[in-house]
This record gives sequence, C-alpha cells and structure tokens, in this order.
Amino acid sequence: MHHENERILFIVYKVLVMFKSFFKAKLLAMSLVLMICIPMQAQTASSDSLHKRLTLGGYGEAVMSRMFYSNNYKRYTNADLYKNDDGFGQFDLPHVVIYIGYDFGHGWSMGSEIEFEHGGTESAVEIEEEETGEYETETERGGEVALEQFWIQKRFSRALNLRMGHIIVPVGATNQHHMPTEFFTVYRPEGESTILPCTWHQTGVSLWGKVSDWRYELQFLAGLEADLFDAKNWVNGGSASPYEFDIANAYAVAGRLDNYSVPGLRMAVSGYYGKTAINSLKQYKYDELEGNLLIGAFDFHYDAHNWVVRGNFDYGHLSDSEKITKANKELGKNSVSPQTSVASDAIAVGAEAGYDIFSQITRMRNRSQKMYVFARYDYYDSMYKTQGSVVDNPCWGRQKMTFGVNYKPIEQIVIKGEWSKRLLKSQFNDEPTLSLGVAYSGFFR
Repeated sequence: MHHENERILFIVYKVLVMFKSFFKAKLLAMSLVLMICIPMQAQTASSDSLHKRLTLGGYGEAVMSRMFYSNNYKRYTNADLYKNDDGFGQFDLPHVVIYIGYDFGHGWSMGSEIEFEHGGTESAVEIEEEETGEYETETERGGEVALEQFWIQKRFSRALNLRMGHIIVPVGATNQHHMPTEFFTVYRPEGESTILPCTWHQTGVSLWGKVSDWRYELQFLAGLEADLFDAKNWVNGGSASPYEFDIANAYAVAGRLDNYSVPGLRMAVSGYYGKTAINSLKQYKYDELEGNLLIGAFDFHYDAHNWVVRGNFDYGHLSDSEKITKANKELGKNSVSPQTSVASDAIAVGAEAGYDIFSQITRMRNRSQKMYVFARYDYYDSMYKTQGSVVDNPCWGRQKMTFGVNYKPIEQIVIKGEWSKRLLKSQFNDEPTLSLGVAYSGFFR
C-alpha cells in the first residue's frame, strides 16, 4: 500500500511538472506528499492509540407488561369500586444508556453516560390552523433524557483514585449494580428503587480505591431537596432537581465498603448523611429545620456452584419530617413539590435466588448458555414510621413476590420473563403482573 501511494504521487508530480513551472510544481508536489503521507502515518498511529484509549458501551432494556388490576388513581381510596377492573398493558423502554470513556494517559481519564428513560422525549413545533395560525409545541412522547454520569478521574494508584463530576451515588445494591444483567427481575428491584433515588446520580467528588480484598468509596455531594420528598416514594425524587442546577445550600456525604474475601461472595455496607430542609429555592420556609437524612444499607451477591443469590436491606431516617410535610404543603399549587406527607422512616428488604438449569445439560453448558429459574421477595414501606400529625397511609406498606426465568444466550444479553404479585394490606386489591423483557449490557471496545 505504501509503494502504491508513492507511485501515484510520482505520476501526479510528473504531470504537474509538464503543465506548470518547475518550482511551482515542485512545491505543489511536496505539499501533496506532506498532506497524504504524513496524515496517513499519523492516522495509523492515532487510530491505534484511539482504539486502546477509547471505551464504548452501555446497556438497554425493552419490556412488555400486562397488569391484572386497575390503574385508576383512586384505587387505594375506593378499592372496592375497582376490584373487578380488566387491567391494562404497556410496552416500555425503562433505560437505554450510551457510555463513552477515554484514557488521556498519565493517570487521567473520563467517563460519561447518557440515559434515555422510557424512550426519552420527543417534541415538535408546528402551526395550528385551527388556532389562528399560532405556533404550538406538542409533546409527542413521554420520558426523560438525563446525563447519568460525566466525570474526570485521576488515578494515583490501585488504592487511590480521585473522581470529579457527575457520579453514581453507591448507596444500596441497585445503585452500584444497576445494569439489567445484574438483577433477575424485568424491572429493577422494586423496594430500593422506590424509596431511594435510582439510579442515584449527583455532581460531586469521590475518592475510591481497592486494597487487598476490599473496595472503598467516599463522596462529597449536595444534599437532597426536601421539597421533592413524598409519601409514596419517600426521598426518591430528592436528587432529581427540576432546575438547571442542584441546590447546594447544605451538603452531604456518602460512602461504600465492599469485601471480596470469600470466593464467589461480595458483601457491602453503604451509607448517606446530609441536610435536606434548606435545599430549596424557597429556603426561608425551612430556615428553622434541619431535615437530617441518614440512610444505612447492606447488600450481598453470591455467584458459585450454578447459583446466584442476592439480597439487600435498606433503612432511612429523616428528622423534622412533620415540619417538612407542613412546609411542602404550603409551597403553592404551581410548586414543583408533590406536596404530600413525608415519613420519618422508610425500609426496604429484598432477596432473590436463581439456579442455572442449563448447567445440568452438557450441550448448553458447552455453549456457555445459561437459563436461571429464580424467585424474589421484596418488602418495603415508604411510610414505615411517621412523626406527629403525619398520617401513615397503609397502602405504601407493600410486599411483592416474583417468579421467573432469565435466558442468557451470551453473557451480554438476557431475555427475561416473570409473573409477580404485589401484596397489599387487606383493605386494598393485590396487583398481579406478567412481564417479558430483553436487555443487554456490555462494552463494545
């Protein structure tokens, strides 16, 4: 190829000599040599470097569900009226994420994730003939588009890394391990993803590293926004600021410690502490409040002898929840706040176990294909304890049983099927659901 390029350039040079003066042709020919040969060599070198330094990847999920219960918003206040409803169905794209990372060298690197939740959003501007020719913006599809991660990292050693930017807050099992190949259920485990932000991502600074069989991480972040807390999901919405910035009138810290001493077993504890009450644009309504939020979590993952077993326990406490409830309800009808009651304590407990039945079939085992038959149990209550005049709504104390299969034709792809039943207290109707899903996760280069 190199000799072929030289021959072409020589012919071009001779033609130029014939039709132009010698000096002009010589300069032009030399320019062509510089423009073609040097970039060609540089492109080869840079291509090799780019291939080694650039990382592309991501994950995605597509889901079909049929719910055999009413979706009327009054189904918890007048349960008997909706006991015999036919139910409803939906198709969904819960999460589609594109990851791009780059190693700059000298210990510096970057990572970024763009997440499309539920298909992202689509909008269009058009002129409405029936509305006197006015311009109108129409939303054509619901969903969210979010920058889930963007960070710059400096690696000093295996034991010490500094990460700065928009990062994952590793509290609980699901936030740290949220790719669809890291849990059996079609949707993310329901307990954690209800009471905690999920995937929890905020702008901040992180120190992390690995020492022997231990991995640690410590983070400094803005506190959550108490005016976004609610009864159904506790502090889940507190990290999703509706503004163009995260309010940081008060700060928070988060941490996680993982242990890998036992082969096939990972055990972890994680926690969070921060002030939340004054993290509002209407700070004056919360001046007398602390809103201290304390969360503790334990999770484990066991993968050996053809079994995968996972579990989590999460507990959180919010001080001044009664006063925060009152302040939130006084923010006005145009406020971004849900303006519902907020509990002082919330809890989530979950466990799942799956066995690879293909491990007993030689042909499938030799092809590295897996078929997990699994069961999962969740108990969670976003109003586990309430303070003062805050009334505990019993419908938010929930249990869920799930049974299903995960087929993995290759390690990066999983096809899921499950039947689940959300078990509510006796005055409400239980909520059975049938779901099918397909998902992938991995790195392309």
